[in-house]
Amino acid sequence: MIQKCKFIFLKTKEYKLTTPMEIIPLKVPASFPQDNPKLNNAIHQFDNLLTLLKQRELSNKVTTTINNDIQALNSSTLTGKALVQLIRKVQMRIIRTLEKEMKIVPINYYRNLWLALGLSAFGLPIGVAIGLSLGKIGLLGVGLPFGMGIGLLLGAGMDKKAKDEGRQLDIEIK
Repeated sequence: MIQKCKFIFLKTKEYKLTTPMEIIPLKVPASFPQDNPKLNNAIHQFDNLLTLLKQRELSNKVTTTINNDIQALNSSTLTGKALVQLIRKVQMRIIRTLEKEMKIVPINYYRNLWLALGLSAFGLPIGVAIGLSLGKIGLLGVGLPFGMGIGLLLGAGMDKKAKDEGRQLDIEIK
């Protein structure tokens, strides 16, 4: 197996060979029950995310954060619904770290984010303006579809930009 290495240029004009950190795998016990489809889907999606992240060059800080989260998940004794919630929580924490530190996002990340922001930041004020201008505050809900559309357009544009720049993971988080 060929191992990726990178050089770090030191102030003394020497090169130091370093190897990138590896992401530890998710450990699924052999006695794992196969009858819970939500748990199986959550584990499969999390494992796919880790596989995609192993193919990318990540900073040591991000890799350390991801490994700490995986270690906490591996040492968990939870089962069933609580384990599904923990897996999704850890997965979202990893995605937020990737977005914040390296601007790497999954498919439709910005669309989903801006859908909610569009409803609240654009739709509600538009609805209030329409309701107050017509004297019927009951028309408040009319602005929500406009805000949703604006949010979807903004988010889809940001997703397209991320894909064009190669910052998008080939996975959609559901």
